[in-house]
Amino acid sequence: MLKAVLAFIREHDLFRKGERVVVAVSGGADSVALLDILASLEEYRLQLVVAHLNHRLRGTESDGDEAFVRDLAARYGIPCEVATEDVLALSRARKLSLEEAGRLARYRFFDSLAEKHDASAIALAHHADDQAETVLMRLLRGAGTGGLAGMAPKSGLYIRPLLHVRRADIERYLFSRGLSFRTDSSNRDAAFLRNRVRLDLLPLLSSYNPSIAERLADTGEILAADEAYLAEISNERFSRLARFEGGALALSLEELAHEPRSLVLRLIRRAILDVKGDLRALSYRHIAAIERLLSSPRAHATLMLPGGVVVKKSYGTIRFSTFVGEAFVPYEMMIAGSGTYRLPGGFELAIEPASPPSDWQGIGSRTAFIDPSAAPFPWTVRTFRTGDRIRPMGVGGSKKVKDLFIDRKIPLDVRRRLPLLFAGEALLWVAGVVRGDAALVTKSSGEVLKVELRVVDTV
Repeated sequence: MLKAVLAFIREHDLFRKGERVVVAVSGGADSVALLDILASLEEYRLQLVVAHLNHRLRGTESDGDEAFVRDLAARYGIPCEVATEDVLALSRARKLSLEEAGRLARYRFFDSLAEKHDASAIALAHHADDQAETVLMRLLRGAGTGGLAGMAPKSGLYIRPLLHVRRADIERYLFSRGLSFRTDSSNRDAAFLRNRVRLDLLPLLSSYNPSIAERLADTGEILAADEAYLAEISNERFSRLARFEGGALALSLEELAHEPRSLVLRLIRRAILDVKGDLRALSYRHIAAIERLLSSPRAHATLMLPGGVVVKKSYGTIRFSTFVGEAFVPYEMMIAGSGTYRLPGGFELAIEPASPPSDWQGIGSRTAFIDPSAAPFPWTVRTFRTGDRIRPMGVGGSKKVKDLFIDRKIPLDVRRRLPLLFAGEALLWVAGVVRGDAALVTKSSGEVLKVELRVVDTV
């Protein structure tokens, strides 16, 4: 199994030698095996940090899990970070299920540790059986290729080194290593859908195909490849077709009519995501209602969606907007080269060749100098999205853009308008706030570009 996990790590380039990795350890069999395997990878010499969140849902049993994980980390000589969260109270406050609230609390905790320790990855113990359960659950609830693709081996900072390993193999590994683990009594609670899928549905399906878990995991991997390709196409189409008019994201009905249905559905989802910020509470019936609106003979019509999203059809255009919170105009634009670009939100971006400044101390937050050889065009300029991170110049490590806004006390209405400048996946500059550490101008830089953020309207 060690060879299989090592091959999986190499295949998906999950991490590199000497990197610092936060390991999520609940105390269960899967996470204990994960910790032992990562600690055994001598060629990588990873700097591990154990992370455990006490959910306070099972009283003394939860406290016992915490004590077990602390002791386990001490035996390996690995730093251990523990926190406590009242997940029941969180679920009530946010109107979430216990599963959703627990996941929110865990990921919030893991993100904070990654930032604290400047970790390059957060390792989770999801395995092939978890993948099969995830695919089945999403199939039962209704999902497209994105949902049925299941969990990815690598998603942002999150990695899943055991994703192709069966639960039975993990248990055999633990037995061979003489490793103990904790058993979560809630894993047999039939109130949770995942438990019913694992305990009832998968065994039933195994009577038809003993390899059902592997087949579902394989299906998820195939769909993930399809999803990545379709997402790339739809993102290109969206960048070309979407425009902003009067605070709304607009798509031309005539242009949509020339696109295949699969892309039209994706463009609709992307439009809602951009104006709302997420797709929570959105189901296929909402997408289907918008699709019917597109083909309706009515020239003017309006739909209200969950979360305050408003969809209006008028004059050959369908517009997406929201009344949730203060009005803001999300956008994304491609920057092909030097020039002046008028941006929504009252700003202008001016890009021109320049010489490096003689006094770097005099550079304000609304000016950035970039080495284009390290950040070739096209660039992307867009508004802030939840989860955006930057590696601030001269600081070391990454930081959430949201936290930067909070630290600098930037008003909410201004945050939503400030442009973020990207070269590929690298966030070069949160304009008016902070320069990232990518594509910095050095003595060896040839061409230098000066980028200025100008206010053209009152913000």
